[in-house]
Amino acid sequence: MKIALVNENSQAPKNALIFETLKNVVEPMGHTCYNYGRYSADDPHERTYVQAGLLTALLLNSGAADFVITGCGTGMGAMLACNAFPGVMCGRANDPLDVYLFSQVNSGNALSMPFALNFGWGAEVNLKFVFETLFGTEPGGGYPEEWADAEKKNREVLKQVKMVSHAEFMDILKNIDQDFLKGAIAEESFPEMFFANCQNEEIAAYIRKVLG
Repeated sequence: MKIALVNENSQAPKNALIFETLKNVVEPMGHTCYNYGRYSADDPHERTYVQAGLLTALLLNSGAADFVITGCGTGMGAMLACNAFPGVMCGRANDPLDVYLFSQVNSGNALSMPFALNFGWGAEVNLKFVFETLFGTEPGGGYPEEWADAEKKNREVLKQVKMVSHAEFMDILKNIDQDFLKGAIAEESFPEMFFANCQNEEIAAYIRKVLG
């Protein structure tokens, strides 16, 4: 699985801690991690939580990532921004129980975390437990077990609803403010990671055009 980390402005100072914890947990499981920044408070490439949502959608809709870890101060804004786009099923979780239920019941492809709220002493331990729970357990098993079939049907219904309630992702890329899009993908590290993993040539061609 290709797992991407996307940080926005306010929590950029924690990027290295989050990514190192993520790598230490999931790489031994056979997954590959990609850090799309924002990398630090001094990183000149600013990214709002709405742009973090756009980048999350770009990575998932293009196949450049299979799962995205993102967040903001409370985790709420990034979750809302992610779910504004098609092809993204983003939950918000603060602890292993939250993430276990999200994984088993909703089986989404993105997680928004509150990287400021209650992020104090022992935060890296909580992150470790969250990532172990999220990626160390097969998703979609249901909870409680007797509700597994109903929950699976509801997930499929929600996917169908999103398909008819959202524009096509290519149309979004073309119609969204292009400076806003450029800001979401401004990190120098973006092209190498993205184009090496992108599975959608139409999206790749358009992003190449935007990057110039």
